[in-house]
Amino acid sequence: MSDEAMTVMNVPALPTEMSGDDIRNPHICLTPSESEWIQLIHSLPDNLAKQLACLIEADKDRLVGVFYDRLLQNPDASPFLSQDVVHDRLQHSMRGWLRRLFVERTMDVAVFVAEQRKIGEVHARIQVPIHVVMQGARLLKNEIVCQLQSQTISLGDFAVMADYVGNAINIAIEFMSQAFVSNTKSDAQTDEAYRAFALSQDVTLEREIQRASLMEWSQSVLFSLYGNRREAVLPLLSSSDFGLWLHHKGDMIFHGSPVLENIRADMKYIDTVLLPAIAGADADQNLTELIESFKNKTGEIKFLLAELFQAAAAMETGRDPLTRTLNRRFLPSILSREVKMASQNRMELSVMMVDIDNFKRINDTYGHGGGDHILQQVAESIFTHSRASDFVFRYGGEEFLVVLIEASAKTALETAEKLRLKIAGQQFSLPDGGSQNITLSIGVSTFNGHPDFSHLIKTADQALYQAKQNGRNRTEVAIPLS
Repeated sequence: MSDEAMTVMNVPALPTEMSGDDIRNPHICLTPSESEWIQLIHSLPDNLAKQLACLIEADKDRLVGVFYDRLLQNPDASPFLSQDVVHDRLQHSMRGWLRRLFVERTMDVAVFVAEQRKIGEVHARIQVPIHVVMQGARLLKNEIVCQLQSQTISLGDFAVMADYVGNAINIAIEFMSQAFVSNTKSDAQTDEAYRAFALSQDVTLEREIQRASLMEWSQSVLFSLYGNRREAVLPLLSSSDFGLWLHHKGDMIFHGSPVLENIRADMKYIDTVLLPAIAGADADQNLTELIESFKNKTGEIKFLLAELFQAAAAMETGRDPLTRTLNRRFLPSILSREVKMASQNRMELSVMMVDIDNFKRINDTYGHGGGDHILQQVAESIFTHSRASDFVFRYGGEEFLVVLIEASAKTALETAEKLRLKIAGQQFSLPDGGSQNITLSIGVSTFNGHPDFSHLIKTADQALYQAKQNGRNRTEVAIPLS
């Protein structure tokens, strides 16, 4: 189970408890599963409850070890459990969850349900497959039952305790699953909304931008062949602006399209076959043939790109109407996807939290019309200093969040400083014809392996706060959360 999810197990039970009589009270509406939990708690005799609690308390470290050792062998689970910082916290949190189920045994159904649903929500957010969670629960039940079998107890008592263990874990997993499915469905709907929004923009303009980007890369390859070809460094298509756009934004907009897969295949062929062959060609005739193949493949991608955009249809917009930046509601689905890609492919990922200094003073002095005019110009500058593959969100009133894909901490810091210095050195126009100088405070955070995207935002926000505390008009780089 995830570390954030498991830490909620430390929440103390509320003083109000629900008895068996409460279950029959028509004024208290419980779902069947909630009623089953209350009934289960009351069904276990006190002496057996204490015996089970002692067993779990004494053996919880080993149980947790068995649980994670086995799950780490599962290829679907290992990507979420291999990070040391996450793994260490998971084990501590897992022990707390076991204590809540079998030692403390909260009778407050509201607390119990909220805890399990919180776990399910976090699992959905960091995209832990639900079948992995259910496998872990099954392993845990089997291990506890095996321990019960080794105890000196009657067959009847063993049956009662084993039944309790199975039902307690099953009910907990049921509530987790409900929240998991609900959140996953919501994320899927948001993904679809983002695709709809992306396709509602000026499709012709976007197509021409990417076409020009592809041609610019193609020309840079051919230009590199002039002079000493042996020493030439041929730029990879996958690392070009076009390649980055295709891999990130293009993949999200056209996800599942067979045309997109064909473009990917051509890109891989160019990078892994044609470019190395061109660089190592030992005869002019071979080089001529290879360059002809290169031009044909590039032309094929150009044709496929046009076909990809041809299917685009105008749908509802999803941009902030003032700044034309992305709506914040797309942030969870986009950033969680980028975090997953960065983790699985060992790619770098950074974010910038950008805030206009003393913006309230601007609104107070020039009115909201003047403030809006400034916001529009700042957004334009952010777009100018971002790549086509990056994502720019309006995060708050005068705050912007920029997701810099495949960008290291060094690259992100350089980008932030270029933006900050550019803003500080220019005059911003006002509706009345006047002008105003402004400055930015920026917090930079870089992905450190934590699967929950909210940690990346949190560290960037902390860095922004530090920039404000240190005098504004500066960039601070976050210290990764442990």
